[in-house]
Amino acid sequence: MKVSVILCVYNEERFIRKAIESILKQSLTDFEFIIVNDGSSDDTLDIINSYDDERIRLIDQPNMGLGASRNRAIDLAQGEYVTFLDGDDWFSEDALEIAYAEAKSRDTDISIFQIKYFDDDTGEYSDNDWFNLNSFDETFDGRVFSPDECKDFLFDLSVNACQKIYKNDFLHSSGARFVEGIYFEDMPFFFEIFLKASRVSIIRKHLYYHRKHSKSITDIIDCDYLDTVPAGQELMKRFIENGFYEDYKFDLLAYKINGPRFALSQIVDKCKSPLFDLIHEDYLEIRDSIYYEDYLNELGPVKKKFFLDVIQADTYEEFLALDNHK
Repeated sequence: MKVSVILCVYNEERFIRKAIESILKQSLTDFEFIIVNDGSSDDTLDIINSYDDERIRLIDQPNMGLGASRNRAIDLAQGEYVTFLDGDDWFSEDALEIAYAEAKSRDTDISIFQIKYFDDDTGEYSDNDWFNLNSFDETFDGRVFSPDECKDFLFDLSVNACQKIYKNDFLHSSGARFVEGIYFEDMPFFFEIFLKASRVSIIRKHLYYHRKHSKSITDIIDCDYLDTVPAGQELMKRFIENGFYEDYKFDLLAYKINGPRFALSQIVDKCKSPLFDLIHEDYLEIRDSIYYEDYLNELGPVKKKFFLDVIQADTYEEFLALDNHK
């Protein structure tokens, strides 16, 4: 078949009908729909089973987390191209047709399309720079390009796995996998697979709708954001192991510092000390590594101060006592 659509869900009874029906009503009909029920304890599985469509391939498993579920589904995907859907989001009716036509006609490894935000509380739609592909100027339109052309704005790109369609052969040959056991599993995956690609294109059409609601992981800065630290560690590991580090280290180190730095300033109060402890442990390991001098030499003054203050302080309270963190 032309496309494998991968939907991994955990307790999505409120929204999953919209997600499933957005695929079953696609104008492109030659697809398989791999749905992974990741140990849901609500009515999610019953809702999935209520659909009788031979294109659905259901995997019902104990809870393994999103990263592990996506990796399992990738191993089973038989489509020429692969794309992802989250259980609280949906595709436009012509999304697969447009994305497949673009990827196939240009023989791309990855094609990236626009996402529209939907606020579940207000019913309003909106855009943002990341999801609207605003980092790509008009010179990227209507052609194939390489990741090297994006070097100056690589870390301004959306890491959302659902915003892309991937050639299946490339997805497997790249060896890129989602991180398992943590949130933000798509961040290290995106940078690795994007930098391994040879042929990329963009589609300036809103093919995907992201629902913002009270339980959206990426829209609430709670203790799930403790995983920004291991996600950043995995990102560094992949850049180093794949030989990308030297070419990108200036922006990479800034990106690695900024994620936890932002999270620490915004996370709910009960999670601040645990997050600080994780950052502190990470930075002590960096201090004792061969990369410490790079952090001192490459970071700008604000990020460098944050980095050194975290190293100096043993607790979050000591960190607050230092300048400019309150």
